[in-house]
Amino acid sequence: MNHASIWAAVDYVAASNGLSRSGLARACGLDATAFNKSKRIDKYGKLHWPSCITIAKIISFAHISPEEFGRIIRKTTNPKN
Repeated sequence: MNHASIWAAVDYVAASNGLSRSGLARACGLDATAFNKSKRIDKYGKLHWPSCITIAKIISFAHISPEEFGRIIRKTTNPKN
């Protein structure tokens, strides 16, 4: 699990629910720009990770378990599995 795979899982959840990144953010009660790719790494190269609360909101919105979100992360890390 790494920064890229967690964000890929967020993108996967958005797409599998027929939403854009901003649509998923709004559905989770967040600012529409919260999941923008431009906000994932700052101009100095520092990685911005989604918080536990943000992940919980995504899981709740998508009606999936934390285990299922973990499977999505693994799937985006290694798409052959």
